[in-house]
Amino acid sequence: MDFDEAIRAHSSWKMKLSAYLRKPDGSLKPDEIQQDHKCDLGKWIHGEGSKFSSLPEFKTLKVEHAKFHKCAADVVRKADKGESVSDETALGAKSEFSNASSAVVTAIMSMKRKA
Repeated sequence: MDFDEAIRAHSSWKMKLSAYLRKPDGSLKPDEIQQDHKCDLGKWIHGEGSKFSSLPEFKTLKVEHAKFHKCAADVVRKADKGESVSDETALGAKSEFSNASSAVVTAIMSMKRKA
């Protein structure tokens, strides 16, 4: 996986969650989502991408990616409980999810510049 693929893989989560918020059908499992090593980006971070572990941006990426997965799992938990969760409040620009997602993309882009 290259850095651009890493960003695309990560970005697909927002679309997945947005679709889930429209129809929370139990197909997404919060306990699985919270595990940051199971998605494509997480597999890369814990595998091939670890060759960049000496970069401070890699350490930032690991931390922010874990936060992102916690936020994503929280969104699914709320939807599963029947709480009113809109795209804007859960995934919008000022949401915790969006902040975590942006931090992941920023870390990947910083790594790309240094690699």
